[in-house]
Amino acid sequence: MKRLPIPDEVTGDEIDKDVRQELQSLPKTLAEDVARNLVMVARLIDEDPEGAYGYSRVALRLASRVAAVREAAGFAAYATQKYSEALAEFRAARRMTGNTELWPVMADCERGLGRPEKALDMAGAPEVQKLDKAGQVEMRLVAAGARRDMDQLDAAIVTLQSPELASNSIQPWTARLRYAYADALLAVGREGEAREWFAKAVEADRDGSTDASDRLAELDGVEFVDAMDEDDAETETVVTVVVDENTTTDDEPAAEDEPTGEDEPADEEAPKADEPKIVQIKDTTED
Repeated sequence: MKRLPIPDEVTGDEIDKDVRQELQSLPKTLAEDVARNLVMVARLIDEDPEGAYGYSRVALRLASRVAAVREAAGFAAYATQKYSEALAEFRAARRMTGNTELWPVMADCERGLGRPEKALDMAGAPEVQKLDKAGQVEMRLVAAGARRDMDQLDAAIVTLQSPELASNSIQPWTARLRYAYADALLAVGREGEAREWFAKAVEADRDGSTDASDRLAELDGVEFVDAMDEDDAETETVVTVVVDENTTTDDEPAAEDEPTGEDEPADEEAPKADEPKIVQIKDTTED
């Protein structure tokens, strides 16, 4: 079996205690090996999903009868849009544990496979009532996405309208729920309402899980341009200002009243009066 390199500092003790307990059914050395691969899956799944998928396959070959391994393999496949494979792994994990917590992501796999009708059927199944509040909100998000897949835009908006959306309480799902609602409103041309809900999503998005701030800026017509200096890795915001030499301000004396220093070079050629000067103001922020 081909193994993938794992940093020495990864011991396997980093995994959740419930997963560690599941792995106790394995011989100690094998359990440690599986645990280290699972840690790598968790580390890479957001930034390098393909890398996470590779480690999940190693863990799966080592311990395919452990539900936590099947679940991790499912999420790694899901992150790489291998929806058929992800669904199979989630189903296997659910058979092993009897839990329904994977129900929403299984429904989303059906969407990924081009079967939104199946996702909607799952949204109305008895299993949804067994989910905790976070799971039920996730199921609502999946159902709204399925409605949009079927071009039922108004129905998607209605699906997202719920006590959780109306609540002023900030929960882990609040930003994503508000964002989805704003995006659904924008899809039907209700731009003013969409802006309001993107702003509400920004208020709730404490960990930057959405790009609500960018969407809000886009609606407001704000454009940010960053230039990266390759030599010093500084980010510069460059504002170009056209200055008319014939125009004076309260803070600047008129050209004819400006004092002339005695040691100023006599042969310096003054700019033409009718030629504007281009000035670049750089706001530099080090990374």
